[in-house]
Amino acid sequence: MQVMEWKVSAPEPTELGQRVRDLRLRRRLTLRQLAQMTDASASFISQLERGLTGASTASLNQIASALGVSVALLFEGPVAPSSAGVLPRSRRPSLPASHGCRKTLLSRPPIRDMEVYGGEFEIGGSTGPNLYTHGDAHEILVVLRGVVEVSLGESRHVLEEGDSIEYATSTPHRTENIGNSRAEVMWIIAPPTSRGEELDEYVAWTPLAAR
Repeated sequence: MQVMEWKVSAPEPTELGQRVRDLRLRRRLTLRQLAQMTDASASFISQLERGLTGASTASLNQIASALGVSVALLFEGPVAPSSAGVLPRSRRPSLPASHGCRKTLLSRPPIRDMEVYGGEFEIGGSTGPNLYTHGDAHEILVVLRGVVEVSLGESRHVLEEGDSIEYATSTPHRTENIGNSRAEVMWIIAPPTSRGEELDEYVAWTPLAAR
């Protein structure tokens, strides 16, 4: 029995920004209008589109939500179609690392009723400096390795390996690695917090330790 692998191609450094720009222009939004729909400034979005800066998980979630797409759509690089397959860790699609956190995509079409992401945090890494929201879905966070602190509004929860927590994505939240080693988590979101347009753009994944 032949097992098919999910194949991705290597990205160009500015592809994420170009993707954001294309989606913004497709929706006829100015930089200022998109900024008003998120917590980001127009100058920050401009720099992101030109590949001059990265963005936190929180910022990317807000930008994707404002553009009416899945965060997964911001992943770069074409995907070779297949009905099923294995996704090796070395080929895991991801968003550029920011604030010591790299978010990776674990689900793909034809799965449309949920989104599954992985997160790798450096020591002290987080999803960003601020709490954020994205849509109004059910989200479950599972700690695969290390110790993290999950903030939900004004409450804080310390989770160790094997622990999980669930909440609404409309609740302001944030995740931070508070341990003395790298941490890994998995997010399961159902339903997807956007319209989930065709996931045709991805980026090759590189572990933070290899950077």
